[in-house]
Amino acid sequence: MKAMKILVFFFCCLSLRSALSSHSRYDAIFNLGDSHSDTGNYPRTDATAFLVIKSLPYGETFFRRPTGRCSNGRLIVDFIAEAFGLPYLPPYLAVAKGARVRTGVNFAVTGATAVDPSYFYAQKIGQQLWTNDSLSVQLGWFKNLKKSLCTTKQACDEHFKKSLFMIGEIGENDYMFSLLSGRSIKQLRAFVPLVVGAITRAISVLIEEGAVDLMVSGQLPVGCTSMFLTVFQSTNESAYDKRTGCLKAYNAFFKYHNNYLKQKLENLRQQYPHARIMYADYYGVAMSIYRSPKHYGFYGGTPRACCGGGGPHNFNTTAVCGQTGATPCKDPSAFADWDGIHFTESAYHHIAKGLISGGFTSPPLLS
Repeated sequence: MKAMKILVFFFCCLSLRSALSSHSRYDAIFNLGDSHSDTGNYPRTDATAFLVIKSLPYGETFFRRPTGRCSNGRLIVDFIAEAFGLPYLPPYLAVAKGARVRTGVNFAVTGATAVDPSYFYAQKIGQQLWTNDSLSVQLGWFKNLKKSLCTTKQACDEHFKKSLFMIGEIGENDYMFSLLSGRSIKQLRAFVPLVVGAITRAISVLIEEGAVDLMVSGQLPVGCTSMFLTVFQSTNESAYDKRTGCLKAYNAFFKYHNNYLKQKLENLRQQYPHARIMYADYYGVAMSIYRSPKHYGFYGGTPRACCGGGGPHNFNTTAVCGQTGATPCKDPSAFADWDGIHFTESAYHHIAKGLISGGFTSPPLLS
């Protein structure tokens, strides 16, 4: 059975690359975001909140070693790079000063927020943050790198028009840290314009710097994660979606964020008609997995993490993946949830496939 899953996964990857063989339109990818796309920046910072990603079992499946990715293997950004025939994006903090990395760089940082940390400290919840390397910091890194990529506007425009800029997933931490500090969903709704505003400002900056093709992701159905199902569990059966077992109110909130973001992206399209601003429906493609897990090769039933410290959803705040008391499952490919917060390589692969060729990006990534 395991051998069959490996073969299916292998042929899925081949078909994805074949679908793009005549669409290799990008020479580079530049990514900004958080732990869902960080390829190694976080371990290179002085942050200490989530150091478990520096050790196995993180990275065990594909790289056979920890790389700073919050999964057992590759992430969405890795599969997109593969599909376009590009190398995996090096983390910005691993790039030598002045180096000309023509095929792209990853600026994402685990725990990053869209809104600047000063806001959270002013709200007395700054102690919850995992890092201060927010979206604005990542933009600053991009501007610094740009100096080594091109020296004239014409040269920059020429290079960036052949580049894909990925923004997000970002914003999940803004909400998660606020919720963990006792904020209610109702209070968070008033926070959405601030979070989306930070994202749309970043998009504007990138376009002003020369970006043309931008892929902006929405929020994931976080109400389905093992962490949320454990920390925000309810004794009220009506709080759960009968089909998926996910927390309805939290998913409804993240859908609210996505709808607000889509409205603001439409405004940006009118403001920058020459740019191609794509919305990546992370929520929709991930929900297809939660609704029909067996269709994608995952076990059915209540969402449960592969790597964890026990409990109904295999998530324990006192023994998270990588800590003493937590163990990884024998077959991560049978799970969508890796550590309670992040996905397994198999799930990230299915999400990437849906974004590239499954109709979950609007307008389509392949034009």
